[in-house]
Amino acid sequence: MAEAEEIERSEIQKISSEYDSENIHIGVFGSHSALPTGYAANKAGLPSILFAKKGREETYAKHNDRLYEEIVVLDEWENMLSEENQEMMREKNVVFIPNRSFVVYVGLENIENKLKVPLYGSRKLLRAEERNASPPRNQYHILDKANVRKPKLFDDPEDIDRLCVVKVHQKENPLERAYFYPSNPEEYHEMAEQRMNAGEISEEGLEKAAIEEFVIGPLLNANFHSYALNLSGEEFPNDIDLVGFSDREQTNEIGFRKLPADLQLDLVERNYTRTNEEICHRGKTLRESKIGMIYDSAEKITRTLKEEVPPGMLGPIGIQGAVPINEERKPEFVIFDLSFRVPGDPAMGPTSPYLRYLDTKHARDYEEFMPSGWQIQEPLDLSMMEIKRSAHEDKLEKIVT
Repeated sequence: MAEAEEIERSEIQKISSEYDSENIHIGVFGSHSALPTGYAANKAGLPSILFAKKGREETYAKHNDRLYEEIVVLDEWENMLSEENQEMMREKNVVFIPNRSFVVYVGLENIENKLKVPLYGSRKLLRAEERNASPPRNQYHILDKANVRKPKLFDDPEDIDRLCVVKVHQKENPLERAYFYPSNPEEYHEMAEQRMNAGEISEEGLEKAAIEEFVIGPLLNANFHSYALNLSGEEFPNDIDLVGFSDREQTNEIGFRKLPADLQLDLVERNYTRTNEEICHRGKTLRESKIGMIYDSAEKITRTLKEEVPPGMLGPIGIQGAVPINEERKPEFVIFDLSFRVPGDPAMGPTSPYLRYLDTKHARDYEEFMPSGWQIQEPLDLSMMEIKRSAHEDKLEKIVT
């Protein structure tokens, strides 16, 4: 059987050109960032439709039902792709906002080949978050082309000559990664065997794992918004806004790291299992004199994306890295992860001063088409602002893929 071909952007643009621009709905997947998406859509006057798996719908249907106009409960995540659901979304003029859980549970091939509903964001770039994707949709390829600093990569564990982090998808939870930290080939094989015996990772997952130099410095997620429209009505050349900085904490890994070294060693000797499921978020700020290097990296990346994977990045983009001291004794931003979808970080809205700056910057741009009293307060407010603007100007086809 021949493989299904990827849906052409022109087909999606044609669908969006037939939408009723005065009755746009937002589609959202019931996990990861569905609450801030529903909140931002509601605040912007855009009704939303949420898809939730049976057994996981109470967070939305019981406790936050007023955020959504409709909640569709699915027996299986993939049922979202049924012709009935897709036809319903097109009839309701849905612009779907992809999040990480949507990519993992529905599947990249299904999103690329079967979902004929307009996405706000770059459909082709969702694959780039997987480290083993083929160039040009490979984040290591993109970082190299952008000429930004990234950790040294090791294709063969026998070449490990420094402290590294091995990033492997968890065996039972493909949404999350398991990590281990060898300094040489012997440690790699020993640690890999321990984790496979414990059932944390599989041999297949290990074969696809990334081995990166471990960067010692504070972790920093730099979040940007890359526009598809120029707010004066012209097309953007992928202009960007800084949304804010954040960091994440893992289940028992973060507690393990805070223990004194002697207690850590004691736990290791007792075969303590360290898990890395992302569980909490926290906002951060960066010294103002160092923000320039973050903008510089973001601009290089978005320019490269436009050249390598047209039309480039539309909507939210996350750039994850660390800020160590380099050989010249100066801080530098070392990037080890790119994500091309909404951030799953509700802490950023209330903790980011940069969002307040953006409200002042764009106040005159949105007053014509956003509800009275509306302000930029959350990262997804920027997504709703651009969706509303494109609908207002009958330019939806410019912001969807």
